[in-house]
Amino acid sequence: MTAPHSPATKSAAPAGLKTTYREAMREALREALRTDERVFLMGEDVGRYGGCFGVSLGLLEEFGPDRIRDAPLSESAFVGAGIGAALAGMRPVVEIMTVNFSLLALDQILNNAATLLHMSGGQLPVPIVIRMTTGAGRQLAAQHSHSLEGWYAHIPGLRVLAPATLTDARHMLAPALADPDPVLIFEHGSLYNVSGELPADAGPVDLDHAAVRRPGTDVSLITYGGSLPKALAAADDLASGGISAEVVDLRTLRPLDDATIGGSVARTHRAVVVDEGWRTGSLAAEISARLTEQHFYDLDAPVERVCSAEVPMPYARRLEEAALPQPDGIVAAARRTVGEPAPATGKAGLT
Repeated sequence: MTAPHSPATKSAAPAGLKTTYREAMREALREALRTDERVFLMGEDVGRYGGCFGVSLGLLEEFGPDRIRDAPLSESAFVGAGIGAALAGMRPVVEIMTVNFSLLALDQILNNAATLLHMSGGQLPVPIVIRMTTGAGRQLAAQHSHSLEGWYAHIPGLRVLAPATLTDARHMLAPALADPDPVLIFEHGSLYNVSGELPADAGPVDLDHAAVRRPGTDVSLITYGGSLPKALAAADDLASGGISAEVVDLRTLRPLDDATIGGSVARTHRAVVVDEGWRTGSLAAEISARLTEQHFYDLDAPVERVCSAEVPMPYARRLEEAALPQPDGIVAAARRTVGEPAPATGKAGLT
C-alpha cells in the first residue's frame, strides 16, 4: 500500500511551535500512517469531510482512500471490520463520532475485541485503536453529551486512555498502536480548540502512569480529560486562599495507576476526585474505594467527589453548566477536606 504525498498537507503541528489539541491529534495520525503501512483510519466522514471534529482533515488527500476509509452509518459493522483487520495483522484506527454511538458497537468491543485474546489462549491479539469524542459542555443535549469512559474502564481486556494535554494528544497514539490489546481513546470535545506550545522534547507517552500536573501539599485533585483544566483553575483559586492543591491527571483510566494516585494522597492526606461521569457507579467511586482500601490511614478527611448531576444532560447553556463539575464546586469540595467553609458566593457547584 503506498501513501501519496501532498506538499499542501504537511505537518500543521511541528514540535516546539504553537498548535491545538485537534492539530496534535491529526499529526499523531499522520505520523502513524507514514511510518507503518499497516495503519489505516476508518469511520464515518473521516475522509472527504475531514472528520466530524476536523481531526482527519487533509489526510484523505495525502494518503488516499485505501488508508482513509469512509464507513457506512453502522458502528457495529465498521468496528467489527476493524477488529477483523486487526486479527489479520493490520493496525486499524477506528473513529466513532461521539461516545453515545459507541453503544451501537458495544457487542463488538466487549464480546469480541476485549475477550478474544483470553478466549484463544493468547493466540489472537486484537491491536485495534478506537477513538471517540466524549463529554459535555458544548450544548449538544442529552444524546451527545455522555461521559461513558468509566463504563469502558470496567471491562478487562481493554486499555482506556483520556488525553488531556497537547503532548498526550500528540504522543499517546504511537504507544497505543504498539499495544497488542484493544485501546480506546476518549477525546473530550471541549479540548479540540485548546491551543498552546507543544514542547520540543515531547515524545512517546508512558501509558502506564498518571501525571502530576501541579505539585501541592494540602489536597490532591484527581481528574482526567476535559476536567483537567477545571481542576487546574480550582488549584489556582485555592492557592490564592493559602491552600496548596496537587493536581493528578489520570491519563489512563484502565489500568489505573494506583501508585501515583496513592503517592499523591500520602503526601497531601486529602483527596477530591473530579469526574464528569454520573456519581453513582462512577470512576470517581472506584478511585474513592481504592483510596479507602489502600490509604485509609493516610487520609485526614473523607474523600470528596465532584461529578455531573444525575440527570440527562440539559441543552440550555446555564443548565448544562450547572449540571457539570465546575471550578467553584471543586474549590468548595477541597475546602471541606481541609476544614474551611466555602465562601458564600452561591456558586459552589454540584458535588
